[in-house]
This record gives sequence, C-alpha cells and structure tokens, in this order.
Amino acid sequence: MEFDFADQQPKLLMLMYGLVAFVVVVGGLLLLLDVVPAWFARRREAQLVAASVSGAPLPRRTKPREGLFALFFLLPTLLLLTIGLVVPAIRTTMLSLMDGSSTNWVGLRNYGWMFSDDSIVRVLINTLIWVLVVPLVATGFGLIYAVLVDKARFESVAKSLIFLPMAISFVGASIIWKFVYAYRGEGDQIGLLNQIVVSLGGEPKQWLLESPLNTLLLIVIMVWIQAGFAMVVLSAAIKAIPGDIVEAARLDGVSPWQMFWQITMPSIRPALIVVVVTLTIATLKVFDIVRTSTNGNYDTSVIASEMYNQAFRYGQNGQGSALAVFLFILVIPVVIYQIRNLRQQREG
Repeated sequence: MEFDFADQQPKLLMLMYGLVAFVVVVGGLLLLLDVVPAWFARRREAQLVAASVSGAPLPRRTKPREGLFALFFLLPTLLLLTIGLVVPAIRTTMLSLMDGSSTNWVGLRNYGWMFSDDSIVRVLINTLIWVLVVPLVATGFGLIYAVLVDKARFESVAKSLIFLPMAISFVGASIIWKFVYAYRGEGDQIGLLNQIVVSLGGEPKQWLLESPLNTLLLIVIMVWIQAGFAMVVLSAAIKAIPGDIVEAARLDGVSPWQMFWQITMPSIRPALIVVVVTLTIATLKVFDIVRTSTNGNYDTSVIASEMYNQAFRYGQNGQGSALAVFLFILVIPVVIYQIRNLRQQREG
C-alpha cells in the first residue's frame, strides 16, 4: 500500500499547525518564565543599589504587587482549566438534560433511564465491583511486595520487575492478557490459561465470554498494572519509618507479625490512604481495558465505556452525557476526601 502525500495533505497540514501552536504556546510560557522574573530581579537590584548610594531607606516589597505577580503566573493555568474542564463540564451537564439529538430538553429523563434500564444497571454493578476489588487487591499485593522485597538481596531488580507493567499502556496490557485468555477450539491452545487447563486435564473455555467471570479476569489486568505503583509508594513509606522505633520494638521482643501490625501498618497509614484513593479514582475512570478486551460486550461494560458507546456509537448524546455527569459525581467525594486528608497531614 503506497502512501499518497496529496491525499494526506490536509492531515499533514493539521499536524503541522498543531506542532506550531504547541511550540508557540510552550515556548512563550517558557520565555515568560525566564524573562519576567529576570526583569523584576534586575529592577529590584537597581532599586537597592540606588537606595544604598543615596542613603535612602531600602524600598519594601508591597503585597499587592506580589499578588499581581502571582496572578500573572496563575492566569495560564486558570485559562486552561476553564477551557479544558469548567466549560466542558457545564456543556456536558446541559447535554445530559436533553435528548439524543441535543435539540429538545427532557429534564431528568436520562438519569431515570440510567437506573431503570437493566443493561445500564448491569453497567453500574460492574463499576461497583471494579471499585471494590481493584483498589483493595492491588494495594494488598503492593503491600505484600513492599514487605517481602524490603532490604532483600536483589531488591532493586525485584522492584523493577514488579513495577515494569506500569510502563505498559492499558491498551498494550489488555492485548497481552487477551493472548493469555485466548481460546482455540481444537489442537494446541495458544492462550496460556487454556494451555494450563488442558495440561491439567480440563477443557478449554472462552474466558472473556462467560459472565461474571470475564469481569473478574479484566480486573486482573488492572491489578497486574497497578500493583507496581502501590508497591513503590508503600515501599518508600516503609523505608521512612524511623529506625529507632523499629529497633526499640525488636528489643521488646515483638514477633515479625506483631512488628507488621503494630509498627509498620500504623506508620504507613497515610501512604495506604493515598494509594487506595488514587487507585479508586483510576478505577472509576477505567475505559481502555474494557474497550480493548471485550468492547463492553458480554456484560463487561463499565460507566466510562458505556458513556462512549452511548454518545459516539449509538448517537445518544443525552444518555452518554448523563453517564459522564454521574461518573463525575462519583469521583468528587473521593477527591474531596483526599484533599481533606492531605490538609490534615500538613496541619498535623
């Protein structure tokens, strides 16, 4: 298949415009971050030199000027947040109150559909299963890994291997595990799981077609990826435990099990909360794994994938937007809890 530059010219021009805009915006911000502070520093230095020569009192920095200076640097962030978050959130909320063609107002009918349609209720149940299982299991495995490899002989190598799945995208990891779950009716199995089953005298299965087992098998992919993240954070928290506390506990004759529950767990509690909250937010928004593995079929769909299907595959903008708003509402309490927790840690 030959590549025709003439046919692809509009796409190439669009790509070029995007690159130019990226260079201009990023380059401009970097230039401002370099030029503006340097200009203020030179001005301040000139004022100090002039005051020292004339014997006048040194000029003081005024808080209003510092506030304007801070606002100057916050404006790009506020602008991007408004364009990328606030405006889309308002528009999505409005679309959720309209019909599929986004022409007529239907009020809360889309939200009523969400809780009355059996297929969407199944989606909500699947999302609940993901949120309950993934953070707890991934954090549990990460904690086990962190405790086992702590101060081991090949600790760095073990941590690198455990963390390695984090370097793979969700799509790549899903493709890998689809080969693990692959099914072939006759002959040798190419899927690792079915080959193990056949070697033990069992019958191969189409694992991703059997509900609710297929949902749990997709959850395995997410746990495999996120356990490395949990391990790194919790391992750093374990190493931050003061050595005198550990030594005092050993002198008191505590067993390893008592050391874990009475010393390690209370000491790493803030890190555990951070890991669980982070994984909960990531799990609520999971899309790539379901989309790549089953496309949401066979009762495996979750809120994010169903939102995509309703809005972009079925043309139901109102129902897709309602799912998006509902997902946003589910994330808000978790984010608020994390903010309050971090604030308490700073104040404590």
